Amino acid sequence: MRTLRHSSKSLASLLPRSIHIPKHFSSSPASTLPPPDDPNTADEPPAPSPVGATDTDGSAHPPKGLVDAFSITSSKRVIDFLLRKQRQPKEALEFFNRSQMQAAGGSGFPDVDPFCIMLHILVRAGKLMNTRELMERSIRRGLIPRSSVVVDRLVETAKRCDSDPSTFDHVLGCYARTGRIDVALEAFQRMVENGIVPDVESRNLLLTSMLRSGSFGKAREVFEVMRAKGMPFDCSTLDIMMHVCINGGDPKAAEVYFRELVDGGRLKPDALVYSTLIESLCRQPDAKGACELLSQMKSVGMVPSAFVYNLVIGACVKQGNLAEASKLRDEMLGSGLPMNLVVATSLLKGYCVEGDLDSALDLLSSVLEQGIEPNNVTYCVLIEGCYRNGNAEKAYELYCQMKERGMVPNVFTVNSVIKCLLKANKWKEAFDLFDEAVGSGVPNVFTYNILMKWLGRVGRMKEVCRLWAKMEEMGVEPNVFTYNQLLFGHCVRGDLESAANLYTQMSQRGKTPNVVTYTTLIQGYMNKNDFDQAYDVLNTMQNMGISCNDYTYNTVINGLCKAGRMTEAKDMLNNFMEQGFIPNSMTYNSMVDGFVKKGMMNLAVSAYHEMLSYGISPSVITYTSFIVGYCKSNCTDLALKFLNEIRRKGLQLDIPMYSVLISSLCKEGKMEAAVDLFNDIYKVGLKPNCIIFNNLITGYKFVNSMEAAFELHRRMVTEGIPCDKAIYTNLIDGSLKVGITAFALELYSEMIEQCHIPDEITFTAMVYGLCNNGDIEGAHKILDEMDKIDERPSVNIYNKLISEYFRKGNLEEAFRLHDEMLDRGLVPNDTTYDILVGQKLQRNISTALTQNI
Repeated sequence: MRTLRHSSKSLASLLPRSIHIPKHFSSSPASTLPPPDDPNTADEPPAPSPVGATDTDGSAHPPKGLVDAFSITSSKRVIDFLLRKQRQPKEALEFFNRSQMQAAGGSGFPDVDPFCIMLHILVRAGKLMNTRELMERSIRRGLIPRSSVVVDRLVETAKRCDSDPSTFDHVLGCYARTGRIDVALEAFQRMVENGIVPDVESRNLLLTSMLRSGSFGKAREVFEVMRAKGMPFDCSTLDIMMHVCINGGDPKAAEVYFRELVDGGRLKPDALVYSTLIESLCRQPDAKGACELLSQMKSVGMVPSAFVYNLVIGACVKQGNLAEASKLRDEMLGSGLPMNLVVATSLLKGYCVEGDLDSALDLLSSVLEQGIEPNNVTYCVLIEGCYRNGNAEKAYELYCQMKERGMVPNVFTVNSVIKCLLKANKWKEAFDLFDEAVGSGVPNVFTYNILMKWLGRVGRMKEVCRLWAKMEEMGVEPNVFTYNQLLFGHCVRGDLESAANLYTQMSQRGKTPNVVTYTTLIQGYMNKNDFDQAYDVLNTMQNMGISCNDYTYNTVINGLCKAGRMTEAKDMLNNFMEQGFIPNSMTYNSMVDGFVKKGMMNLAVSAYHEMLSYGISPSVITYTSFIVGYCKSNCTDLALKFLNEIRRKGLQLDIPMYSVLISSLCKEGKMEAAVDLFNDIYKVGLKPNCIIFNNLITGYKFVNSMEAAFELHRRMVTEGIPCDKAIYTNLIDGSLKVGITAFALELYSEMIEQCHIPDEITFTAMVYGLCNNGDIEGAHKILDEMDKIDERPSVNIYNKLISEYFRKGNLEEAFRLHDEMLDRGLVPNDTTYDILVGQKLQRNISTALTQNI
């Protein structure tokens, strides 16, 4: 444990170099008490003031030329009167106040002795409130000299009147209460120099005044001087000094003071001292230490307050010790203290952080049953918990519950609910809530940023622009993050002209672009293969003194690799490394992927070994690139070797990797191996997605094993995995190929009901399948289905129908469809002409045969 070094500073070093002294106090003829006047006139007030000016309250002021002489005489007579009225403090005070206002034109006596004698009289008579009023008024109006002079004269005047030593305590206390720290310190120093030790209460007031003014360092220095002088302390002193340490940002020093004064036996702490130290420990946070001190507090018979329990429970939750927090809650309730909202909110936060949303909601129900009214903070904690746990419905329900209870959700709550709804893809509800909040003026720039980020991510740039306009309309000032979001959206759309304009506007409006701004622009230009412009932005950023971060370097490398400019990417990487960039997994993943896509598998392997030489561990993304490359090269066996390497290293497999492998195996007709991998997905705790199911269904379709494909479809329904358009198309195509027309039509109807709009591939599969199954009329009706959704039939669809009508001998309909195809602006292809020529040739042959017969 560290100790506090005792300060060697004197009190004089803590005082200001100079303090202004009013002119009439700088040198006084009456530096000592004058002898008393004639006893015969002792009970009479001084003679009336000479003729002169009159103040608004009727008190006379002497002419200017008579002020000094008169004031000296007046001061002497006032002192004489006060000395004779020591036993009548009320009369003495009334006379003093009246005389003080008359003396020197209302600026007070030329010396401070009358004032000091009056203080002695009041304190000795127990008129402490009058003492305080007189002191504070005189200090406020500047009627007395600097505090060191007052202390000196109090010492001298105490020899001539009946006095009480506590006068000095009250004087120091009054100086401290005024908040004039330097003046109070000067008084304290002069008292010490005169051998006077103020009582602990007045010294506590001095330390408190420094605490309240934020003079934490000075308070600690003064305290060390007091300790060096051997002045006694009480628990209030210790409590003040611990608060000095806590508020001064050094909570550990509070514990040091406690240990030095308590463990040394100098003080026996009270409940307040324990509470303050517990508060200090909780702020650090040191929940364990706070719990130990709480136990110590209870062991000496003290009963902790609800405030103390609130602190310790909050600290336990903050440090993740929810079990201890719950135990303390039960202990608090067992001691007779009721549950309160602070404890409940702390525990709610703890449950939410641990992901135990059910326990948090149960606690809320219990709190409501006990009549405790939640506040905005309580609901905000719960809604944030819902966001972390992905429960958008409950978040919105809590939001509505808040409003029903008469609360006005603040911006933090609104933002949390919006984030939660967007995370669950409930964008309509999120924007409805936003519109409602706009009506109340709640949203801030962060609200707009949340929505713009989501809209940009899903590519809804028109709505991003509308939201930007709305923000400006509402007077909400965009920040750099807002600009970056809009910039990102423009770049994703490939609208680099708008992105460049926004960048210019950003600077014009006083918003300094940051590394994210420039990196976003670089990525946008690279995605458009405009590398010269990308390099210009990079140079501009560096000329502006903005350093590239890892993301910037990796963006450039990745952009070059995606464009297949691998030699340039390698050179740029070497250049960046000379600038101090240390390549990471993302860097080499880009290099490996770039070489793989170029078919340079040997160079990809070289990059992989270079990665290992730098001590960078390959990730699942690295291995996935190799697997993709080998699968495209029809080297599935090599791809499976990488899969085994991943398992050997204990890396977490992901769905994209499984998808690539299963797709490759299905294309090669290795359905058994594909199914083994499919089953492995469940074993490693993952859940297959639509793409994987579609790969397997496609594989079964190619090997004419549609029953197995149908079984997969049923499994998807059972596991709650929705089918997409590609799966429906494959199932329909497969069903028609094996002659199950009725089921194919059922699947088509189901597809429509699930709001999946058929595309050209779907319609082509149905037309070909129905025609091949002899249902040419059903195939023809597909044209009507396409018209309903404004989908123009392809040439291939018309070719199939024309061919079938020719085959059926319906030449009229065949030629009508040919004319219709031309009317739709479709250009016949070679297949079309082959059909027409073939049918014409066949007709000629038939005619010749008929004539010969």
